[in-house]
Amino acid sequence: MAAQVGILMLLENCGYPEDIRVLLEARSLTDAGYRVTVICPREAGQAWHEGLDGVTVYRYPMPPEANSFWGYLWEYGYALIASFAISLWVWLRRGFDIVHAHNPPDLFCLIAAFYKLFGGKRFVFDHHDLAPEMYTVRFDHGGNRWAHRALCGLERLSQRLADHVIVVNESYKRMAMTRGQVPEQRLTVVRNGPDVALLNAVRSDVPPLASLLAQGQGRTILAYVGVMGYQDGLDYLLRALHHLVYDLGRPDFYCVLIGQGDAYADLQTAASALALDNYITFTGWVDYDQVGGYLRVADICVAPEPSNPYTDLSTTIKMMEYMALGKPIVAFELPEHVWTAREAALYARPNDELEFARHLAALMDDPQRRQQMGAYGRNRIETELAWPYQAKHLIEAYAVLTATGDEAVSV
Repeated sequence: MAAQVGILMLLENCGYPEDIRVLLEARSLTDAGYRVTVICPREAGQAWHEGLDGVTVYRYPMPPEANSFWGYLWEYGYALIASFAISLWVWLRRGFDIVHAHNPPDLFCLIAAFYKLFGGKRFVFDHHDLAPEMYTVRFDHGGNRWAHRALCGLERLSQRLADHVIVVNESYKRMAMTRGQVPEQRLTVVRNGPDVALLNAVRSDVPPLASLLAQGQGRTILAYVGVMGYQDGLDYLLRALHHLVYDLGRPDFYCVLIGQGDAYADLQTAASALALDNYITFTGWVDYDQVGGYLRVADICVAPEPSNPYTDLSTTIKMMEYMALGKPIVAFELPEHVWTAREAALYARPNDELEFARHLAALMDDPQRRQQMGAYGRNRIETELAWPYQAKHLIEAYAVLTATGDEAVSV
């Protein structure tokens, strides 16, 4: 039956195949016999339409990067219109049976509602991020309360319209069952498990690595990989590194910051203001097949997300990528961080930058402990959390969805 089922995936906050979760889900569903089409924004140099490993991809022009309420409203409204227009083309040309929307934004439920009403299609809501909580931590004083209420309403509408809801962890599952009133039987946890083979498929032609190794020679190499948004805690990391150098007297490190995001320029300015230019480097965005190469040369990896209503409930894929490569971690003590890494990380009190720095110094002086923590993390990934374990839950959810005629709960 799976071979007859077409899936239309909607993605806005990243391109394809840049979003690793969407990449792994699309590949897994394709391998299971589903016909997958992805609509997403176009990164520089990408084709407007192409096939990648059996997945058909349609792209629209990337909107300007937003950093305000009105900016996000324009970005998401534009993405909604562009995605809907292309979806009509796909519907007429290829057809599909299921709309699979990756948030943010939660506006994609409006496209799903159209196809449920006029085409009898089914809807899967893939809940990557808690948009209301993310909004409150990105804007001063929690942002506009009416905007927050609108985001809560869109999240609830997405969950109530969905025939099935996929969430990234148990915290999101509990939130869906309480705030969204989603029955447990319509929920599946599919964690951000890394594809170990993909991480290990390292390109050999990565010139910046030679420069990094030269600059870090004789020093402990620290690494961060991921999005660099205002909610991701890189400002906390920079202040912790300032403590490490100027309060703890430990200049014997070199930190590589891998990634890109709307806080990127401000972080570079902050690093200079904190007199850290001799101790860190920003690589910018790198292809996923280079990430493993950078992380492999690191001695310690960091997850500096501060405690707030968003991060306390969220799971970051970077933690599991660090663990998959056997790297010890320093992080703030957040519930999902602790559940994920357990003994693979040292945990500083939430938002305590000086204690974060002290944990870094302790690991810098203890290579044996670093090795033990890294081995523990790698084993946890290989026996419990790697993508094949998560893909099994995804395929099982789709098997149930396509085998039953149950309707989504009405709004």
